[in-house]
Amino acid sequence: MKTIALQDAVALIPAGASLMIGGFMGVGTPEPLIDELVRQNKGDLTVIANDTAAPGTGIGKLVTAKLLRRAIVSHIGLNPETQQQMIAGDLQVDLVPQGTLVERIRAGGFGLGGILTPTGVGTVVEEGKHKIAVDGRDYLLETALRADFALVHAFIADYLGNLSYALTARNFNPLMAMAAGTVVVQAENIVPIGVIAPDHVVTPAPVVDYLVAKA
Repeated sequence: MKTIALQDAVALIPAGASLMIGGFMGVGTPEPLIDELVRQNKGDLTVIANDTAAPGTGIGKLVTAKLLRRAIVSHIGLNPETQQQMIAGDLQVDLVPQGTLVERIRAGGFGLGGILTPTGVGTVVEEGKHKIAVDGRDYLLETALRADFALVHAFIADYLGNLSYALTARNFNPLMAMAAGTVVVQAENIVPIGVIAPDHVVTPAPVVDYLVAKA
């Protein structure tokens, strides 16, 4: 793990990269990293996240700045700008049921090729997908998701990069930290080694590549 300045962390991300971004309607989203992506005008991005938040919040800032080419999310209902760009054909939106989405991310982090789920069987969702019968019940094969970078928000990080999360801000962050080639963390608090009890470590240091230094 390396400590890195905010602007240098975002400079590592090329245009056209795929990003997993933690958060649920902006809660648990690393806002400073989002703001710096906008400032550096990193475009043509693919974002994998639970949602696109709302205008002015979290991933919604990337939508407003028109930096996204594709969004793989569970819903966009609270961001009218995402809806407008999708209808206009300026943004590809892949809507994935939330449980399926998180399981596909987990599969990517655990080295699995995908998951079997009954969700979507008998609907338009099954078009173009493999259907597999197990014990007389049909399942769809949903492939695993991985990304070039995971942008993770943690409540506490220690000097090694061990992470702990606060309440619902935990959400997708730990799983996304397992499912990306490079993991960049923005933590609210950075503390000495030993402050986080071993059994409170949720994301272990070897998973983390970069920790954004406090300004």
